[in-house]
Amino acid sequence: MRSALIWDPSFTSYRFRPDHPFNPKRLELTVSLMESLGLLASPEVVVRPPRMATDAELLRVHSADYIAAVKRLGSGSEGQDPAEGWPWGLGTDDNPIFPGMHEATATVVGGTLVAAEMVMSGEVTRAFNIAGGLHHGHRDRASGFCIYDDLAAAIAWIREAHAARVMYIDYDAHHGDGVQQIFYADPDVLTLSIHESGRYLFLGTGFVDELGDGEGYGHSLNLPVEPFTEDDSWLDVYGDLLAEAAAAFRPDVIVLQNGCDAHALDPLTHLRCTTRMYEETVRLTGEIADQYCGGKIVATGGGGYAIWKVVPRAWSLVWAGLTQQSVPDSVPQEWLDRWQGESPDLLPIRLRDDPADYPPVPRRAEITSANRRTLESLRRAVLPLLRGWSMEF
Repeated sequence: MRSALIWDPSFTSYRFRPDHPFNPKRLELTVSLMESLGLLASPEVVVRPPRMATDAELLRVHSADYIAAVKRLGSGSEGQDPAEGWPWGLGTDDNPIFPGMHEATATVVGGTLVAAEMVMSGEVTRAFNIAGGLHHGHRDRASGFCIYDDLAAAIAWIREAHAARVMYIDYDAHHGDGVQQIFYADPDVLTLSIHESGRYLFLGTGFVDELGDGEGYGHSLNLPVEPFTEDDSWLDVYGDLLAEAAAAFRPDVIVLQNGCDAHALDPLTHLRCTTRMYEETVRLTGEIADQYCGGKIVATGGGGYAIWKVVPRAWSLVWAGLTQQSVPDSVPQEWLDRWQGESPDLLPIRLRDDPADYPPVPRRAEITSANRRTLESLRRAVLPLLRGWSMEF
């Protein structure tokens, strides 16, 4: 199976400010770990650079006024007031204005478009834009560290160029609200987001009753899980929902957002997953892709703020799973030697977390039961709609 990693050091120009949690250093760390593990050496793997998305490609999902504002505000004009960006969600603590903002984020969009083009043309079966996953970007508003929405732009291109049915899967700890909203009325795009409940976490959205609108009603699936959810409960509800949703929708391609901020060490969320969850989630998703759409997956990164101890390991396991490569458990000494001097923490020496390092949550049974109830509520609400069953009595 031929696969592509979309990567270029220019991705690191998407940086708000030095103390911002969305730190592109994590990309460099991850790619260097992939290289040290030999995950980029296979003849079935190609590394492809991104390109900058055109205005026409951005206009499929963003308004002309918003694109113009991003360009203007990122031009670095003297005397610029950050408040000028507030109507667009820019100039805030989450989304500070920075020089070259349009060019940097349009390159992230272009990277995901390259990934989609390679998969849909048959050049590769799976492609991973590690810098992508900006799922909070809305049509005319930035949000949650996301300016343009690369995922939505790629899905819109797939729909326009190939008329393919797209199953968008998002397992970032934060709700994939931007992608959901852009395709909320589209019956040919199924959005499935599993995330920490919005009752406790930004954005405060992503509840079971957000089912879609118009012809897209029933094509928005949200599975909000409880704080402190662990691997077993997460994988239990995700695996069941994934299988049933895919059987009802029958996608032509899967677009997969691989945020890794559900990890127990992530500083911005309250979940208790380990690296096992990322490895298993990709395995489960790959099986569904093989069953329904010839294995085709367009993958991106996403959230992930424990940039030294978690992100490189999690995304290396994601890449190994996408490309069906076996990977050893030991982190290569050359990688540790290269980065330990910069890391504020002692770097892990194992790729996979030791379960003994993460004792069970005292409320495990209650959390597991609550997550199953949420899944059952979602099943009752959406699966009859997806299957086309009449709800009239």
